[in-house]
Amino acid sequence: MQNIPKHLKKYIVNQDYSKYTPLDQSTWRFIMKISISFFSKNAHRTYLKGLEKTGITLNEIPKINSINKKLQNFGWSAICVRGFIPPNAFMEFQSLKILPIAADMRSHNHLTYTPSPDVVHEAAGHAPIIANRDYSRYLISYGEIASKAIMSAEDMSLYYAIRNLSDIKERSNVSKQKITHYEQELKKAYKNISYLSESALLSRMNWWTVEYGLVGNIKNPKIYGAGLLSSVAESENCLNKDVKKIPFSLKCINYNYDITEQQPQLFVTPDFKYLTRILKKLSEKMSYKIGGKYGLDTAIKAKTVCTIEIDNQIQISGILDSYINKKNKVLFIKTIGPSQLCFKNKEIYGHNLKYHKDGYSSPIGKLRKYNKTINQLSLIERKNLNLKKNKQIKLYFKSNISVEGTISKIIIRNSKIILIAFINCTVKHKNTILFEPEWGNYDMICGEIITSVYGGPADKKNYYLLSDDEDRYLKYNKKSQSQKNIRLNALHKKINLLKNKKNSFNQIEKIYLNAKQNFNNEWLIFYEILEISLNMKKAYWINSIIKKLYKIIEKNNDLSHAIKRGLDLLLLK
Repeated sequence: MQNIPKHLKKYIVNQDYSKYTPLDQSTWRFIMKISISFFSKNAHRTYLKGLEKTGITLNEIPKINSINKKLQNFGWSAICVRGFIPPNAFMEFQSLKILPIAADMRSHNHLTYTPSPDVVHEAAGHAPIIANRDYSRYLISYGEIASKAIMSAEDMSLYYAIRNLSDIKERSNVSKQKITHYEQELKKAYKNISYLSESALLSRMNWWTVEYGLVGNIKNPKIYGAGLLSSVAESENCLNKDVKKIPFSLKCINYNYDITEQQPQLFVTPDFKYLTRILKKLSEKMSYKIGGKYGLDTAIKAKTVCTIEIDNQIQISGILDSYINKKNKVLFIKTIGPSQLCFKNKEIYGHNLKYHKDGYSSPIGKLRKYNKTINQLSLIERKNLNLKKNKQIKLYFKSNISVEGTISKIIIRNSKIILIAFINCTVKHKNTILFEPEWGNYDMICGEIITSVYGGPADKKNYYLLSDDEDRYLKYNKKSQSQKNIRLNALHKKINLLKNKKNSFNQIEKIYLNAKQNFNNEWLIFYEILEISLNMKKAYWINSIIKKLYKIIEKNNDLSHAIKRGLDLLLLK
């Protein structure tokens, strides 16, 4: 916790283990029971060993502190979060080799799949494959690159719509009308996507690798994606011939995905090292590496906080509003809203969001007189220009931009001027006024080349100290229990306590009769009764339960397939 940046700590919560109900524990056990059997044959060889090595317990929901201790053997750690967290925060955690694990447990009604992050997906899905060194390296690289990707305002609206719908579906006693409302909101968010941002392209690569990736021979691939490893239904369905298998390449970013549907195609990488090679190819096309006009255009389209880096040293963080350009040379930059100025990713003292609350602007480029940028001037050239505190000066740039005012401060780093502050300053481009004295003090950065443009602020620690961008997800909703669920949980607790006891026939019989009378449609309690009583000769209810489960199996849906897998494990030993 001490090494986690403060702006990320707000997403971390304690895993309140007492909140997991006996029904939650039964749901976890069933999922892991059928998963181990299936994935021992169909998952990458890392999976089974990875479960043990990363602290994923099979008979009870794992404790995230235990996972954290185990992951430290691989140079990773784990923290507990509240469900969905913003993608950029998730990626920053990942770049720091921290696995965020959502504490929630899916309901038994959504046992085969839930779009919401939960402990099954995050722990049993993501953690085991981290034990593979090559895959771990890919995750770290992906996190580093994805945290630089420029995310659009449209992406954020879509994120909130997905999170809200997923959250509402996991609550009990929610009206169909309310679910329909949030489904419509999600459709609206999808329709409002006007272009594919860098973040969206990275998200597609993440989906087809980290979440839904296959590895090995394309004719007989193995599962490694967390979305598949945590989906009881789709993990089985994905290996069918109906799901197209495509060799993994950069072309995967041309394929969209729907989190509410099973995927019609999947991508197969020959090995985990190949993932990193393709990721590097994608990164070469991103603004953080290209910079210049291309990067600025990407930032303007995004309408989100981005960082503009100049000469690999000075950073301007804010929402880019506009720039002046001539022959692909950027001459002037302007942001709107709270902005931050940094030198080598550290906030320049005083140049925070509060000071630049209404935005920031500055010319960049060479001075006309010396054909040099200000940070390249010699001491003699500075003297000739009268670059001294309290001096009234007028600077002419080759771009036809002029800056006239009284110098109030000069900031120097490594013997070079990086910023000049003015009072009573006027900035013009030809005859166009860019800044007037009435607008306040003027701070001009000194540099020329836009070397990088990337998503988010440069100095996150100081930026988020003053940012009011408090994420709306922080309201935590815990599923409330009805009286019926309380009684059902009591039965699951009793049956679990009897698993290691002998001569428990009478107690099991009472549980069976109670379940038959009050919870006749709750298949999982009957499965647990069957599991514990299969070797009891007097257990007259065995055949009745088997028939009941087979009736559900006849419905031929994802849940029925999962129940059949569980039943086969009991009956075909």
